[in-house]
Amino acid sequence: MEEKKFDLNSLIGFVLLGAIMLYYFYTNQPTPEEIAKQKTEQVQDSIQKSHQISNQRDKIIDNNDVAVSNTTDSLINVQMHNMLGAFAYSAGLPSAKANETIIENDLVRIKISNLGGQVTEVLLKEYSTFNKMPLYLVKDKNASFNISFATNDNRNLQTKNLYFEPTLTRIGDNQVLSMKLKVSADKYLEYRYELKPNDYMLDFAIRSQGMNSAINTSQNIILNWSLKSFRTEKSIKYENQYTDLRYLHDKEFEDMSPMGDGDEEDVEKLNWVAFKQQFFTSILLSDEPFDKAKLALRNLVQDEDIDTVFTKQYLASIPLQTKNGELSYNMNMYYGPVDYNILIKYEGKQLDRIVSLGWGIFRWINKFAFIPVFSFLSSFIGNFGIVIILLTLVVRIIMSPVVYKSYLSSAKMKVLRPEMEEINNKLKGKENAMKRQQETMALQRKAGVNPLSGCIPALIQMPVFFALFRFFPANIDIRHKGFLWADDLSAYDEVLQLPFKIPFYGDHVSLFPILASIAIFFYMQMTQSQQMNMQQPAQEGMPDMQKMMKMMMYFSPLMMLFFFNSFASSLSLYYFISNLLTIVIMLIIKHYIIDEDKIHAQIQENKKKPAKKKSAFRERLDSAMKQAQVQQEKQKKGKKR
Repeated sequence: MEEKKFDLNSLIGFVLLGAIMLYYFYTNQPTPEEIAKQKTEQVQDSIQKSHQISNQRDKIIDNNDVAVSNTTDSLINVQMHNMLGAFAYSAGLPSAKANETIIENDLVRIKISNLGGQVTEVLLKEYSTFNKMPLYLVKDKNASFNISFATNDNRNLQTKNLYFEPTLTRIGDNQVLSMKLKVSADKYLEYRYELKPNDYMLDFAIRSQGMNSAINTSQNIILNWSLKSFRTEKSIKYENQYTDLRYLHDKEFEDMSPMGDGDEEDVEKLNWVAFKQQFFTSILLSDEPFDKAKLALRNLVQDEDIDTVFTKQYLASIPLQTKNGELSYNMNMYYGPVDYNILIKYEGKQLDRIVSLGWGIFRWINKFAFIPVFSFLSSFIGNFGIVIILLTLVVRIIMSPVVYKSYLSSAKMKVLRPEMEEINNKLKGKENAMKRQQETMALQRKAGVNPLSGCIPALIQMPVFFALFRFFPANIDIRHKGFLWADDLSAYDEVLQLPFKIPFYGDHVSLFPILASIAIFFYMQMTQSQQMNMQQPAQEGMPDMQKMMKMMMYFSPLMMLFFFNSFASSLSLYYFISNLLTIVIMLIIKHYIIDEDKIHAQIQENKKKPAKKKSAFRERLDSAMKQAQVQQEKQKKGKKR
């Protein structure tokens, strides 16, 4: 019989195989986060199963079937205790059903569910969607308000999966709803909602009593508030553009980009966060700022030409702090319109920043000029189209001195133009450019003409233009208010639906932008000669300004036609009326106020007067020009040698 020998190669093979298996099991074991997720999912599945068992038991009881035994109840209680630990007490109460409690006033109706103790439906009674449907900010599980925490017996639970016990009372005219997640009769986590009459703002509080015996306060307690905003307006593109996330932290206002595919920010000292749509918003405020929070915004509109249910998805993840092992936060919830006149009433909270009125000077113009004037006019005029026309008239009358100043400067330059052309003819050539410029400026100064005075009025009007560009899209008062063929001044005034889409224009025809474009065209024609008068006579090496002006005359109306086709008809109406009024004012100034013969005589008188003392700036400018001229002459002499 042959003796078996020790096989070293086989031993090495088994060792390597064992090492590979150990490495495989080590690298594929679940992470702590995955283990926690699995535990949470198991708890949630078990909760759902226990809810089904409870519902079956309730049906048997409702049918007067006495077959339910104490043994079955005991089994259910043991199962819930194994799943929920101390929180099994709340799941065993009669309130452990997905019932809802309603609190409401004349403005808003809010449903709050026993499951999670959270708001599950918000209806704004005075508003409707673009297609005349009831307007909901929260419905069909588009929002979640949830606190996740760890228990002392190493369970990871979320309030959205647990049952709260509701108690609805009244304090005066206020409705007060207490939702308690109970560990025992005297130990609970409470959400307290209080709604006043004629108010969109809810008083809201989170408090706990005796919960340190159940919740592990050494681990993070996270409040997660999320929402997917419903589409409510006619133009998806326009609404999506003005839908964003806004917040106040450490008393400083910020917002997050509305058109980005995704954006996240970590903030500290958060005072409030607003999930803002174009005309409506959901806000969470805290009396004491949250220490920190993570805010996220995601765009849900992939194609603005395709109908959609949701526009944006928001998330606020906020770690909650305990005091002596307990939670205690006094907060507010606002579900309502983005109305400046409403939000400004909540003093000290800066909620008016949620209204998209622009930044800097544009916001100041809107706050202290356009909003008061518009509110005053609309207080006694019911037709908002007429209100917009009257507002335009007020703006044009106020700006008419600026138009007059611009036209007067143009007339002075027109009278002076022959003498400036004479200087150009006398000092031809590039080598005389500096001297030609000096003599032209000296002539203008002596005649009392400032070529820049015609540009300043135009610059003054620019802030008004941009302020109104922000004012109308943010004005909820004109929403669903019609005028002439426009059935909604906050949306485009479609008069024709096209069977195809034109790039940058759209698949419909709006009439007010067409009228505004025509008015701009005639206005540009009238001002072209005026603008050319403001230019000095053409000099060598200078571009042909006349051609550039003609290009602008055609480009501006086209830009209005394409850019405003999907914008609010109120904005196009304003620009149409504004340009018409400006044309009328210019014609009145030209034919009845400005007298070119008198202007010419005045300029000749100004020439006879002693030259005024130059300002320090003028002295430095003339000195620099003389030095440049001397340097230029030296260079010419050097080239001749």
